[in-house]
Amino acid sequence: MKSPKYLIRPLVCELHPYVYGEQPKIKGLIKLNTNENPYPPSSKVLAAVKAAVDGRLRLYPNPTAQVLREKLAKLHGCHADNIIVGNGSDELLALATRAFVEPSVGQASSLSPSQQTKKSETGKMPVLRFSASTVQYFTPSYSLYPVLADIHGAARNAMPLRSDFSLPGVAELKRGRIWNFRAALTFVTTPNAPSGRGYSTRELDALCKAQRGVVVLDEAYVDFAEENALKLALKYPHVVVARTFSKAYSLCFQRVGYFVGHRDLIAALHKIRDSYNVNGLGQIAAEATLDDLPYYRANFKKVIATREWLSRELTKLGFRVLPSRTNFILARPPRFSAQVWLQSLRGQKVLVRWFDRPKVKDYLRITIGMAAEAKALVSAGRKLLW
Repeated sequence: MKSPKYLIRPLVCELHPYVYGEQPKIKGLIKLNTNENPYPPSSKVLAAVKAAVDGRLRLYPNPTAQVLREKLAKLHGCHADNIIVGNGSDELLALATRAFVEPSVGQASSLSPSQQTKKSETGKMPVLRFSASTVQYFTPSYSLYPVLADIHGAARNAMPLRSDFSLPGVAELKRGRIWNFRAALTFVTTPNAPSGRGYSTRELDALCKAQRGVVVLDEAYVDFAEENALKLALKYPHVVVARTFSKAYSLCFQRVGYFVGHRDLIAALHKIRDSYNVNGLGQIAAEATLDDLPYYRANFKKVIATREWLSRELTKLGFRVLPSRTNFILARPPRFSAQVWLQSLRGQKVLVRWFDRPKVKDYLRITIGMAAEAKALVSAGRKLLW
């Protein structure tokens, strides 16, 4: 049978899809590779979801997640018009790319900021054209960003973080002449993944103030950090903050995330989202979650305490553990390569994550699980070393 591949857009044929963390099929593995919260949803959330499994399943859910948006608006001190709810924050990141970025034209996507300036001086290509097609992000960070840019046919502008994974300052970015302050869309993962490093609101404020395009501050892990930048989404009209119920609120299965930002940006995203993009049970679970926040905040403290304990114990074993403000740590193991450690730990039924990418290939990313799971990881490490 003849392959229908010739019917597929060339751009799609060349795409490299997002690589998911392993979902194990072997029973008994300690799963510390996908940054899930080790604690279950609260009993109130489970009861609310179970109670909703009735005749409502034949009906469409609320198309705008209105009740949930109103509850979130009350929590964050804004209006429901400042919030859009998505099928996980990933859907909203994709919508932002579609709403705020023009696909690249010709070879504009391959030009550096210095080259675009030169082109604009000759009159052949204005700077605005390059900027309107640019998706920008720091690296290493969430590996979905370049995938979204490629799917949309946009230009990618990746800016390396400092060697310690800290955020370059505005003056440093200007000197480097790589960063584009006119980029149509800039993603900043804060706290950062995969490093776990937190960024202060002060330095994020300076960066947002300098940008001319839309800035998305991706705060998927912010509940495990000491501060957040939500106020910047209400301070600057071009700044959006992304949040999710997956990481901190134990609802990965339901896929619920949201953006907070200026109502004009939010309205634009509403125009292009799917009609019923958030399932009804997910909306009910998220609403019930907001009614039981003390339960989750207690769990945040448990995760943070385990994170600090695990960091200390791995350091004693010779790991270089980076400071973390998330529910995972990035650690460089001793004696053997990170890839050898990955396989050896898996042989002891402990699953962690390894990225074959520059700057992080010498590290393991380890999700913070239950205290007992952290102890099992340390015990497995001792066996490998001794």
